[in-house]
Amino acid sequence: MNDTTDSLIPYDEIVQEALRAVVGRVLGQVESSGGVLPGGHHFYITFKTGAPGVSIPADLRARFPDEMTIVLQNKFWDLGVSENGFTVSLSFNAMPAKLDIPFSAITAFVDPAVDFGLQFQAMVDDEADEPAAAENDAERDVASRITPSEDGSNVVSVDFGKKK
Repeated sequence: MNDTTDSLIPYDEIVQEALRAVVGRVLGQVESSGGVLPGGHHFYITFKTGAPGVSIPADLRARFPDEMTIVLQNKFWDLGVSENGFTVSLSFNAMPAKLDIPFSAITAFVDPAVDFGLQFQAMVDDEADEPAAAENDAERDVASRITPSEDGSNVVSVDFGKKK
């Protein structure tokens, strides 16, 4: 069987793009409902703070120079979703902040209410440590780590390996 590194078709990029579209569709549905999350759904979204197109306040970028995880649960507003990313306002230590996050910057998306998660290959080549939780005021305890579960939960992780 051929190794995907020998493929002339960029399957890994195509799959990553398709999975990021899932995040866009889910956030778009929340936007369409006026920013109301159905049932007990809530989202942990991890993204590269230094990725192209990411716009966050300077103090947050200083605290989280590589990655941060935000929680969309109770206290978020002004959710806007476009073809390429989303905008949301959150409160950090009682200070409001607007975040613009392109889908290409997202490295993980988890909905712990239904044990669902997606992990993406980082768009930056550096090997990062665990993402730091941003501790927005919506949720301070990131109880669900964004790692594949061995219990058969709905976590999807796609890794085609690094090209040599």
